[in-house]
Amino acid sequence: MDETKNYPDTKVYFDSSHYIGIPKENYPHGKGCKRQSKPIPTPEQTERKAKFETAYKESQSLPKRERKKYIAEKLQSAFETAEQAKEYTEQNIERKRNNAAKRNTRLWRKVYTQRQWDYFVTFTFDSAKHDEQSFKKSLGNTLKHLVSRKGWKYIGVWERSKNERLHFHGIFVIPQMIGTLETVTDYDTRKHRKQTILQNTHFAERYGRNDFKEICPFNLDVAVKYVLKYIEKSGERLIYGGDLPEYIDCNILADDVVCPIGKEERKILLFDDFTCIDKDGVVWGKASSPEVLAQMPKAN
Repeated sequence: MDETKNYPDTKVYFDSSHYIGIPKENYPHGKGCKRQSKPIPTPEQTERKAKFETAYKESQSLPKRERKKYIAEKLQSAFETAEQAKEYTEQNIERKRNNAAKRNTRLWRKVYTQRQWDYFVTFTFDSAKHDEQSFKKSLGNTLKHLVSRKGWKYIGVWERSKNERLHFHGIFVIPQMIGTLETVTDYDTRKHRKQTILQNTHFAERYGRNDFKEICPFNLDVAVKYVLKYIEKSGERLIYGGDLPEYIDCNILADDVVCPIGKEERKILLFDDFTCIDKDGVVWGKASSPEVLAQMPKAN
């Protein structure tokens, strides 16, 4: 590596241990770059994919070793042979795995770029206040308003408990709280014992039971993995609220690069205290300062 070389227009992310840079010059895009366009699927291909998606969702309630067989059997009518159905099933399960890995990567980069998270929150459906449809719609609208008016940010997922009661779990950035957090004692039906929770009065009045657990830097990973567990369990997609970019947008000095890494060494490993310089050449300070990182321009 040329030690005198700087790296302008670099996207930087934190992987829980180190800062990694993605120099723009190593990943060119935009005008002049050829991108393969995907062919328009035929009606037959569209129908097969729809059948796969239905069977895949149904198979999530089965033991893992039985899922592939179940899906292939459901698809046999769409193929001439059972072997073709099996091969199609394996290809699309692999596609699902790759897409899930990409979503997880994107999630963790958004989490660590934000860095500071305040609460792990659970909202529980209460049939005395809503039906399920109105609960999801009303809570979703409330969270959207809090994003735009109070600066809230969140990453969450819908989930059903063993008794089929609907919940929303998420990690939240709450710069301005609404309502009041009160200590409430209730009964945990799973553990069969009393428990103490922090409940928000605003949400309790409108939606029923809710639980706000404070997140500290040491249990952030636990909270995120908790959300991921529900994605794997239910097959639901993540819901993002607020401005949650994946990267810090930065110019990188050669002296701040430890070494090139990754496939074809197109990424760069950075020192933890690298100098934060924006695209206009303004030096903001060192990455070791949370305040500096918070103020740096971000990108997706």
